[in-house]
Amino acid sequence: MVTQMKTLEDYKNAYKKSVENPEEFWAEQAGNFTWKQKWDKVLDWNFKEPNIKWFEGGKLNITENCLDRHLEERGDKTAILWVPNEPDADDRKFTYKELYTEVNKFANGLKKKGIKKGDRVIFYMPMIPELAIGMLACARIGAIHSIVFAGFSAQSLADRIIDAQAKMVICSDYNKRGAKNIPVKKVVDDALKMGCDSIDTVVVHKNTGGDIEWNDNIDLYLHDMLDGVEDFCEPEVMDAEDPLFILYTSGSTGKPKGVVHTTGGYMIYTAYTFKNVFQYQEKDIYWCTADIGWITGHSYIVYGPLLEGATTMMFEGVPTYPDAGRFWEIVEKYKVNQFYTAPTAIRALMAQGNEYVDKYDLSSLKVLGTVGEPINDEAWYWYYDVVGKRSKPIVDTWWQTETGGILISPLPCITDMRPTYASYPLPGVQPILVDPEGNLIEENGVEGLLCIKYPWPGMLRTTWGDHERCRQTYFSAFPDLYFTGDGARRDEDGRYRIIGRVDDVLNVSGHRIGTAEVENAINTAPGVVESAVVGYPHDIKGQGIYAFVITKGQVDDENAFKKQIIDMVRVEIGPIAKPDIIQLVPGLPKTRSGKIMRRILRKIASGDMSNVGDISTLLNPEVVEEIKKSAPTL
Repeated sequence: MVTQMKTLEDYKNAYKKSVENPEEFWAEQAGNFTWKQKWDKVLDWNFKEPNIKWFEGGKLNITENCLDRHLEERGDKTAILWVPNEPDADDRKFTYKELYTEVNKFANGLKKKGIKKGDRVIFYMPMIPELAIGMLACARIGAIHSIVFAGFSAQSLADRIIDAQAKMVICSDYNKRGAKNIPVKKVVDDALKMGCDSIDTVVVHKNTGGDIEWNDNIDLYLHDMLDGVEDFCEPEVMDAEDPLFILYTSGSTGKPKGVVHTTGGYMIYTAYTFKNVFQYQEKDIYWCTADIGWITGHSYIVYGPLLEGATTMMFEGVPTYPDAGRFWEIVEKYKVNQFYTAPTAIRALMAQGNEYVDKYDLSSLKVLGTVGEPINDEAWYWYYDVVGKRSKPIVDTWWQTETGGILISPLPCITDMRPTYASYPLPGVQPILVDPEGNLIEENGVEGLLCIKYPWPGMLRTTWGDHERCRQTYFSAFPDLYFTGDGARRDEDGRYRIIGRVDDVLNVSGHRIGTAEVENAINTAPGVVESAVVGYPHDIKGQGIYAFVITKGQVDDENAFKKQIIDMVRVEIGPIAKPDIIQLVPGLPKTRSGKIMRRILRKIASGDMSNVGDISTLLNPEVVEEIKKSAPTL
């Protein structure tokens, strides 16, 4: 088990050592795990290419560390506790022994279908145990898993399959989510008609038993794949720098980026951050409400908790079904100790009223966490006052898909809290602020662009199939720095507050969505000439999507036209990317070189009509007044 900090002095000492002698610090943490062969070198790096290698030459399998090494001491302890969508349905519990057996069987099933080390397997599944078992089974045999959130459209799924050149898709027939049954297999069928020639097999988990189309040449039920397989699979020996998974994240250009995380460094970093940020103790029940389709689910539902021998919960449903008390009913029923959710969920539940919280006994809670986006002041205080009864520490965690794990966060009952501040960097993390020219800002009480000046074990290594894109996106803005894409404020005591994205990426309910992706989808709708998408403040989502759309001539039925646009975005990307507001405009403010001036559109979208800034350099300054006149009242 990794070292757990327990006091402020522990944190200060760990941080000091991690900065002064990072290789020794991380080697100590790595020594707590099972290795087939020790590494040759702890760290080799440069941020120019970039080229980052942790524990190179070390041989291991991450599932041995998640499962095998716990069997003797924790074999009968619950590893995964699954809570179904329907409150009256039965939960499912897997001890470490049972999870070990299921992962081994699933791994042998994959091998039976020809999946081997280095092959890519796409998952498009609801939040059910088979998803966690399947991803661990891939890791067991050295296959690279790529999980796609099961709310993305067929086109988005196809884009990811094609980019990864995956051999297999694993899905369910339907996804139960609240009162809906979502036809997951149909989305996969539609995706495969879009040029996914690399797919040999579609494995289907019978989740609801609903009717689905079937192709005997390619489709296979999961229970048939697992029929008769042995319950032990020899773990594939992996190099520490072998890819573990690809996770696609939106970029400022239209094409999603396949962020690659490797095995050894990711393992150590997720375990260390999980144990310390949540102060997990042996008998605790830990619940992260995220979907495994996002990095939070990878790191803090599956890998981090299992590496530390925790009991981790998976929840199939949504926070408002059958009513807004569902989260709190689960906390009471299972005596949850650590609870980790998104500000979007907190704001949505806050809007429903305190009575849904007050009727449940939440005294088991020890730590409350937030993830996905900066939490606003009002939501922070409601979470602290109403849910935590002013006695539970809040860990407002900041990190990204690309970072693999939490970088900045309070440590509960160790460091102090300041509402809306992610606070202090974790050991091994060296954040700095720079100005737009890349000059270091050393003083406190300032704002700047957030960069990291030294590697940490959980960071991305590349973007799948396009290393130059990785360099351009994260390492080209400022020499020898990883640029997060976020602006931040550092207070007088050195705490960091994340202000938000400074590139053309929106953060909607904690999901990063590229403006170019949404614009591309809108522009394919009939009657659309051009569009520009920006974010605006949204009471629930944090950021909403505001689309300015130029049309081909007069629109007779504006509501029908806007619905057509929304439907197109749903088809191309998925419901999470649909615009909240669509404003039809005669033109867009552009520079003489043709660049859309988004800062002006952001001002208008936020309702700040009086302060759009200098428009004298625009090719068409008159269009700004026309857009302002027709803007809806928020």
